[in-house]
Amino acid sequence: MDSVHILPPMNVTTRNPPPAARSTYRHGDLRRALLDAGIELARQGGPDAVVLREATRRAGVAPNAAYRHFANRDDLLGAVRAAAVAAAARFMEMELARVPATGTATAQAHAKVRAVGAGYLRFAHAETGLFRTAFGGRFTVQHDPDPAMGGTTGLNPFQHLGAALDDLVAAGALPPARRPGAEYLAWSTVHGMALLAIDGPLRGTPQQLLDMVGQRLLDMVERGL
Repeated sequence: MDSVHILPPMNVTTRNPPPAARSTYRHGDLRRALLDAGIELARQGGPDAVVLREATRRAGVAPNAAYRHFANRDDLLGAVRAAAVAAAARFMEMELARVPATGTATAQAHAKVRAVGAGYLRFAHAETGLFRTAFGGRFTVQHDPDPAMGGTTGLNPFQHLGAALDDLVAAGALPPARRPGAEYLAWSTVHGMALLAIDGPLRGTPQQLLDMVGQRLLDMVERGL
């Protein structure tokens, strides 16, 4: 059978056809769709990959539609960074959930400090793009913490570390006089290890060796507090 071509009525213009129905987000969820697109961009390429125009393309909307939710690229990046920090907190929480509920208060406190550090290192290796986005920009999580940066428990990574160190003090394993500023020492040490592994001379090192070195690093952090 010959194909039939149906022409539009003469009084209907075809110069600007209506946009195709979008299936990438539900009505009212455009901000979430843009944020999800930004998170995926960060996961693939770090903070530099978070571009508002590309996020709108992935969400299936015109670039102008994004400005109702994000004023500019920095606004989107800030939201993506908060989500990345929250993801780091969830990695810590997964490690903290493995800490045995038995044992002395001192042993549990030490185990929590190690869990926080182990979660940080695991996040750096498993979600390198999000790790760079979370901790590679100019922002702070210790003062007036943003709730969006919290994990399942509502605590951000800095707060998890602080709580673990406070438990050390409460257990008598860390002298109160040495508590102020201890989080900065522990964080900078573990962060340095993470950067050496993903961007520095340890890049490409077998994961089994990195895990072993990471455990020894956590031993050193515990002894040095």
